[in-house]
Amino acid sequence: MRAAGRPVRARLRDRVAASDPGLLRLTAGLRTAGAIALALAVLALLGTDVVHLVAGAMAAMVATFAIREKRRGQQAVTLALGLPVALAAMSLAALLHRHLVAGDLFFVALIFCAVYGRRFGDRGTALGLIGFQIYFVSLFVGATVADLPELWGAVAVAFGCSALVRYAVVPETPTGVLRRLRAAFRARLAQLLSAQLDLLDAGPEEADRALERVREGTARLHETALLIQGRLAEGTTDEAVARLVQRRVADAEIAAERLGLALLRARGAERADTLALHLPGAPVPAGGRLPVRDEATVALRRDLKALRLLVLRPVGRSPGAALPHVRNRLLGHRDEESLPDASPAVQDVFRGIGEAARAVLGLRIALDGPQDESDDTPATARSREELDAEDAVLDADEEEPAKEPTGLRRPTTRAAVQVAVGSSLAIVGGELLSRDRWYWAVLTCWIVFLNTASTGEILVKGYRRLLGTVLGVLAGIVLAGAVGRHTWTAFALVLLFVFAMFYSAPLSYTLVSFFVTAALGLLYTLLHTYSLSVLVLRIEETALGAACGVIAAAFVLPVRTDRRTNELLAAVLDRLGEVTRGAVDQLSGGAPVDLLEQARDLDQALADLRAATQPLTHPVTPLRARRETARYVVALLETCAYHARALAATAELLPTHPSIAADPRLRRAAGRIAHNIGVIAAHVTDEHATARIETGPSIASLLGPTVPGAPRYGRVTDRVLRHLQRLDEGVAGLARPLEVPVKPPEK
Repeated sequence: MRAAGRPVRARLRDRVAASDPGLLRLTAGLRTAGAIALALAVLALLGTDVVHLVAGAMAAMVATFAIREKRRGQQAVTLALGLPVALAAMSLAALLHRHLVAGDLFFVALIFCAVYGRRFGDRGTALGLIGFQIYFVSLFVGATVADLPELWGAVAVAFGCSALVRYAVVPETPTGVLRRLRAAFRARLAQLLSAQLDLLDAGPEEADRALERVREGTARLHETALLIQGRLAEGTTDEAVARLVQRRVADAEIAAERLGLALLRARGAERADTLALHLPGAPVPAGGRLPVRDEATVALRRDLKALRLLVLRPVGRSPGAALPHVRNRLLGHRDEESLPDASPAVQDVFRGIGEAARAVLGLRIALDGPQDESDDTPATARSREELDAEDAVLDADEEEPAKEPTGLRRPTTRAAVQVAVGSSLAIVGGELLSRDRWYWAVLTCWIVFLNTASTGEILVKGYRRLLGTVLGVLAGIVLAGAVGRHTWTAFALVLLFVFAMFYSAPLSYTLVSFFVTAALGLLYTLLHTYSLSVLVLRIEETALGAACGVIAAAFVLPVRTDRRTNELLAAVLDRLGEVTRGAVDQLSGGAPVDLLEQARDLDQALADLRAATQPLTHPVTPLRARRETARYVVALLETCAYHARALAATAELLPTHPSIAADPRLRRAAGRIAHNIGVIAAHVTDEHATARIETGPSIASLLGPTVPGAPRYGRVTDRVLRHLQRLDEGVAGLARPLEVPVKPPEK
């Protein structure tokens, strides 16, 4: 029974790791709910009344979620600075309680400073957030000068409890987070391999759904890779280790994506390309509806399952010789003479399995250090030697910091002005609705500007907050009637809602608004101010605040969604051109550059573009044609980014891989790709641009004649040509949706 229980626990652990990479959401929820619970317990032991219990609970929540730095020392400094900021905000709120105009003017000034403080990084953002939220708490509990001593005590206790929970009860270190993110990457890679195996076996009716699972698994693996990228600097001992882990994660991600495409082709979809893996809803190509059923694919299924086992169970920690034997067999697929007798498409899948096994081996070495080599076959030993050689040539280049805009062109300054204007409108409108609870409109206006950069994003976020508020009000009505005046039952439900709010925050803003509104309904019950009219007023104030935010964004220093997406699209194209030129130059014999870092910059630019296009691709948008165009363009760019990453990874293998060598002809052949990327970027940034993209013969034909009898390692491999051809097709495919003119091919 004990032996059977371990695999079950391991599977459960892997599922949790995959669903919440790094346990970031779980940690945030537990830490915030724990800080509130501890603050309530301490204040209750001190005999604090309900009003100050509510103030302490809300202050503990603010002190916990506002701190975003990754290093514990930086968090401690920010938390220490946050306490006097919180005390000052509460004192000023109490002093200005009866001075309506002065209080409103100070609130607007505080909002401007809080948003402007984002330009100073995580600490400026945290202190601004603490100042604004504690001022709001003071308005919520009706703080007066006479209440200040007890409120100061409640806030001090809240900050102390937040620190205790952060550093003792639910501790989080950069090293620990990175370790859990690595486990999540492993779990998500295994899930992707399972989805790929299902795709290989899926019948005609299940093929589209199986492809959708592969598409989701690929996106989730990429998301985890980006999370690891963001934590490497703080979670590793030095820059060399960080760059090594970054390279190995990128290798594994590219190998998994390449394997998925090879599997799709093995089903008979000869014309399948990576767009099928990136365009939401894209069906399996017509030629690949039927699964492969032959002797070779029996071995293929066996090796896919073995690869998944290799990902989940490290060789060095598993007793016996079974896993080393499996690893050696999979790595043997990298040798052409070891491939089984099968169609070229199926053989390509075996090659992909071999490369994926090599990537897993490299990832294990980078994360866990040297391993036992006693069971190595020649193929495994050669893979280790290649990995060691790649690590030896790893070098870091310093990049010049990008120039930031100044004045009103700086995003933080522009946002501060917009929020100040929107909040002023919200104060005026909110006071017309209610002289006592006008601040709800201001809070909504403030929130819709958080982590948004265009009018469209603010509109979507305002809509989601309003929807979540309406649903939360309905829940609050039911809960308030059920709880009645049971104080600790209400606080227990509030803790549950706070945990759910932070656990669901990265998933759905509508859920966040629902949980916070339901919790506020319970707090109103505790303060004996609950009524149906209060909850209805909450909806009205929320709608007003969202409307004021949209108005301010649309008419005060506006950043139109079109302008924002065009800027980000141009940035993606610039990064794509940079990676492509660097990879092609290195594959042609040029000096090595930091291609991996450039590829990650491309990934980040693409992630920013994907987020900015959400208003265009939202289900409620009335512009259906525009929605489909935006989805298609992003999918094409993701396809191009995949091939550019693969080229970069291949270029970095040049010093060590026996079948890849520099080919000077490649620079000339790939010139069309770089030219077309530049033309499209010019049209995106300048509507009057007249340049046209070029089309013509395949990239392979542009290489020119090959010297008869030349050895394979003296030529560019078929894999490089395939990525270049797909990249050329993907870049040319952007011309139609972006309305870029095409130059007729020369006769």
